[in-house]
Amino acid sequence: MTLKPNESSIELAERLGAMARVCEVVQSTQLSASVREVVLGGPATVLTGVAGSDVMIQVENSAGKLVRRRYSVRAADHDLDRFTLWITTGHDGPGSAWARHASPGDHVDVIGPRGKITLDEAADWHLFVGDSTGLAAFYRLAQSIEAPGRAIFIVEIDHPDDALTADFAEGLGVTGIFVDRQSRLRNDAAGLLSGLAAFAFPPDVGHAYLFGEFTTLKAVRFALLDRGLDEGAISVKAHWRTGRDNADHGEPDKSEP
Repeated sequence: MTLKPNESSIELAERLGAMARVCEVVQSTQLSASVREVVLGGPATVLTGVAGSDVMIQVENSAGKLVRRRYSVRAADHDLDRFTLWITTGHDGPGSAWARHASPGDHVDVIGPRGKITLDEAADWHLFVGDSTGLAAFYRLAQSIEAPGRAIFIVEIDHPDDALTADFAEGLGVTGIFVDRQSRLRNDAAGLLSGLAAFAFPPDVGHAYLFGEFTTLKAVRFALLDRGLDEGAISVKAHWRTGRDNADHGEPDKSEP
């Protein structure tokens, strides 16, 4: 029997020009201290879009209210009609709580595809900067780069085993810089800026993709502009903001302090 999403999911999907479906948890595995992989069975072709796309899942917060959280799609298997999410679990948000307790057979409302960031196919090199919340999007985007090309990752992690890796196309140049957060605050961009300073821009056309904490991404964006990268060559997606809960629809608070 095919389950039907609740009416709020259907109405929201219609407003967004997306699709709403009920998906079933196939597998839930802790990959590292901070990242949990959740595999969902559902119409991957309909929900997952292209590399860089995300989905909205409906979860329950600590007050028992239904809210939505957005997660980049790590991978989609159209043959098996399933897709994979990497969800960070090092905090107490409703999405993290759902991922920690997700078990095979559980059902969840999913809306997708969402997101506006896609791979810049005109770029010769691609720079991915952020924290572990960006790894899923970074790796799916990079795995869609055609060789010869170059992918550079500068990712801040909280634990050594959060330095998760992936397989890429033969002939693709790959550089990975994992930065230990150490005792820095989560909205302190010093670690990412240090990693960025260690990277020399190649001479060809490049594009930067910034996914992670709101305040740190602002600092990284300004640093890239200062180094001469064009505004149109920087794509930014803030997943969260230190000290502020995401809104019910999953977006971080972007207002000024």
